[in-house]
Amino acid sequence: MNIKIFSLLLAVLPATALAQEYASAFNTLRLPASSHAAALGGQNVTLIEDEPTAGWYNPALYANVSDLSAGLDFMTYAAGSTWMGAHFVKAFGERHTMAVGAQYMNYGKMDETDEAGNTLGQFSAKDIVIGAGYSYLLSDRWTGGANLKMMVSNLADYTALAAAIDVGVNYYDDENDLSVSASLQNIGTQLKAYHDGQHTHLPFTLALGFSKGMAHLPVRFHVTMTDVTRWKSSYYVLPENKDKDKSDKVGFGKKALNHFVLGLDILPTDYLYLSVGYNFRRAYELKASGSSHLAGLSAGAGVNVKHFKFGVSYAKYHQASNSIMANVGYAF
Repeated sequence: MNIKIFSLLLAVLPATALAQEYASAFNTLRLPASSHAAALGGQNVTLIEDEPTAGWYNPALYANVSDLSAGLDFMTYAAGSTWMGAHFVKAFGERHTMAVGAQYMNYGKMDETDEAGNTLGQFSAKDIVIGAGYSYLLSDRWTGGANLKMMVSNLADYTALAAAIDVGVNYYDDENDLSVSASLQNIGTQLKAYHDGQHTHLPFTLALGFSKGMAHLPVRFHVTMTDVTRWKSSYYVLPENKDKDKSDKVGFGKKALNHFVLGLDILPTDYLYLSVGYNFRRAYELKASGSSHLAGLSAGAGVNVKHFKFGVSYAKYHQASNSIMANVGYAF
């Protein structure tokens, strides 16, 4: 591999790439497009919200978004990178909802060097994801949906292409404030590699989850289980657990917990939410890579006043820096 590409990968791969199944050129597919979802741990497939990015990872949730809704999102990421996007949702009748969206990761400028470390100049890197979604109201409580996404990843003079679909289903009981979902994400393949023989896979995951509000308290709990099909995956092993037999015996509980993301919404009014989340996998991997400060924790807040929506969140995806994300939306 060209030395400049190898250097770039070391610079921009998130901490999650420490796990074998996360070693993909398209890990931006795992980043949230919603600040509310980011505040709840970063991975949530059951959040019922009138917000244009609601169905980016579970397309069944587009059915809960108002007709003619548009939104923008922006997030600071590691090493000065930025993640931003725009989304639009249109309803057709009572059962059909369509959505389009795009997300853009800008990694900025980086030094290009040769094998001896001599600086030759600078180059840029970026990822672009373009998606179209559809949801269908199957009954009063059941919805289903699908997303089609196209990805372009550019590293200097090299380009990789991929295509993926998401398929989701949601059960929502409004009277009891209960939402249950299943979502197959990033089912697809790489269409073009950066370099011949350097093909990689997409970060496929099966996610299950539920959200439940309390009858006499203004709170809502969220539980999401990710990577359900990979219970025997190869996780990053801490240095003190290099002995395979020992790590197998002590690591199973951690491996099980690393599939879970927990979230809590506090709802003081119908127009305001305060959120906190904990991502067990992110906490484990950030600690393993030497960053224990607030590892795995996230938090945020948002308002929904008539047609206007705004949210902001804090999270940590990489040991090098914290991330702040903001969403703004409007229903015309």
